[in-house]
Amino acid sequence: MLTVGKDAGASSGCWKKAACPAHKHAGAVAGLARLPGLRSCQAVADSGTPPGADDSADMLARIPDLPTVCSPIQALRLDRTFDAVLLASTMVNVDPALRHAFLATVRHHLGSDGVAVFQQNPPSWFETFGQVPRVRDDPGGIRRIIRSARREPPRMFVEIEYQVGDQVWTHSWGSYEIGDGELASDLTSAGLAFGEWRTDDHSWFTARPV
Repeated sequence: MLTVGKDAGASSGCWKKAACPAHKHAGAVAGLARLPGLRSCQAVADSGTPPGADDSADMLARIPDLPTVCSPIQALRLDRTFDAVLLASTMVNVDPALRHAFLATVRHHLGSDGVAVFQQNPPSWFETFGQVPRVRDDPGGIRRIIRSARREPPRMFVEIEYQVGDQVWTHSWGSYEIGDGELASDLTSAGLAFGEWRTDDHSWFTARPV
């Protein structure tokens, strides 16, 4: 399994459930993510040590037990394919040009009988995000505070503050809304075909090579 993600990733339990078909059939296993994604990939890998990839040499230095590749996702071209590729952390919700580059990386590394698993912010997330509680205490003692949420269709700009004990940090990002038609078109352009929704809220889905 090739795992593509970033540090604002989903909980391991959530993505393991969504990626179940991919994991069950994954023979070749690799991890391409920032640190939490790499740890998740290690936790589920049962068919070999996954290589880790990141565009930060400092981040890769934190995982000495894995073979590593220093590269941004959109430029990564390993000389092997995988039974499954996971693009998590809603990384598909970027501006179209970068999204096309991410999808090309997914397709390049996906075997002819493989499955790609994606996590997105679905259209309903953009419609309801402004209504969620501003403060939330997550498992593990992490408090999440929404500092700002500004919608400028098709984008949503969000800033979150995280608190763990005396430690405080912020994370800001923009998320690009993708309609079902645009999603299908982007997958087709990358040589992929939509598979199925893996969750009722359409935040996880699969695709197959064509």
